[in-house]
Amino acid sequence: MNLNNLTSFAAEPSSTKNVLANDVEIHGTLKFENELIFDGKLDGEIISEGFLTLGKNAQVKGEVKTKAVTVHGTVNGNITVTERCELKASSQLNGDLKAMRIIIEEGATFIGKSEVTPSKTASGSAHRTTAPASAQASAAEPSRSKSTSLAG
Repeated sequence: MNLNNLTSFAAEPSSTKNVLANDVEIHGTLKFENELIFDGKLDGEIISEGFLTLGKNAQVKGEVKTKAVTVHGTVNGNITVTERCELKASSQLNGDLKAMRIIIEEGATFIGKSEVTPSKTASGSAHRTTAPASAQASAAEPSRSKSTSLAG
């Protein structure tokens, strides 16, 4: 696993970076504080106020609730982040997405609803907006699309 390719988002410098490689399998809740690079399998949920990177081999079956997430692998469940969610070209998300900013690269597969919240937190009751099926999200009305697949 090449970690240089996985840390492509701008995160605050952190002296605590945790790595769980592709031979790790977890059943239950995964919690961390600062930054985690996860490339294994998880059946449960991930909860943190930190930055999460899911590697290309990552397979998450359950909820993801973090400050920010970059997805290279597969998530079958909802993602709720307070700041930014980035779906890379190799990613697959089958679930709803709620974030302040959403970036979806060409080639990513996203099946679900998206909600962009321009307020301070993604769980707040501020204006609801959609994320376009390509690049950066912009403000609009709530999205009810059932599937978005971007192919190169």
